[in-house]
Amino acid sequence: MNSSNQRSDPDRQRQIATLAAVLVSIAINTLSNVFPLNGVSIGNLSNTLFASVQIIPANYAFAIWGLIYIGLIAFGIYQLQPSQRENPRLQHSGYLLAIACIAQCAWIYLFLARLFPLSNLAMLGILIPLMVMYQRLEIGRERVSRQERWFIHLPISIYLGWISVATIVNVAIGLYSLNWDGWGIAPSVWTVVMMTIVGVIAAVVSLQRHDTAYVLVIVWALVAISIRQANTPLIAMTGWGLGIALTVLNFANELKFRSKITTNN
Repeated sequence: MNSSNQRSDPDRQRQIATLAAVLVSIAINTLSNVFPLNGVSIGNLSNTLFASVQIIPANYAFAIWGLIYIGLIAFGIYQLQPSQRENPRLQHSGYLLAIACIAQCAWIYLFLARLFPLSNLAMLGILIPLMVMYQRLEIGRERVSRQERWFIHLPISIYLGWISVATIVNVAIGLYSLNWDGWGIAPSVWTVVMMTIVGVIAAVVSLQRHDTAYVLVIVWALVAISIRQANTPLIAMTGWGLGIALTVLNFANELKFRSKITTNN
């Protein structure tokens, strides 16, 4: 009995810390838009200082943060339940989501303070914990209950998908702020290269993990980049082409995967 109580206390602390970190990150993000540092919001900075950075998606794409935060709140509340206290996958994930949320708060401050190169470190502080958590949860590889799939796996897949794109965008912004010349390679070519890398990562996730949520977030971002760069045919055609290819690949892969499950059952 004593052993069980000793085990449950740190688990309870982890549950509370995770939900608290989620709520704090949402509060900080909200405040940064209502009362932005120096009176300029993240969106305004992106649309003015970095209007020439071609890999930034169209403004509407950032509405996905609403979905991300809804998912994170659902995650935080679900993992807080007593029945989830000793969920081995959540125990193994530890404080990773809390770390990602804290890093997100740091990123908001650094970006608004115009410390763009340093903001890349904070972005890695979001990306790396989410990648490790994605692995530890065995998303797409381990069969779990419908509730766990919806309230644990789905929120992390969506969050990681968007941060995967955001990291590349943020690196581009950081380099632009340092007046990097791209080694003489045209910005549109660099943009296509980065979009292709993102597309390949999404294809691998689809084939190995069958993670539709992650793939669709990448498609969402690629299409939004294409729409913003509609006047640059190379970028627009690449984004639309990758988006369509990923959608078809994921659909075909899902049909094959579900057919295999049905046959095995």
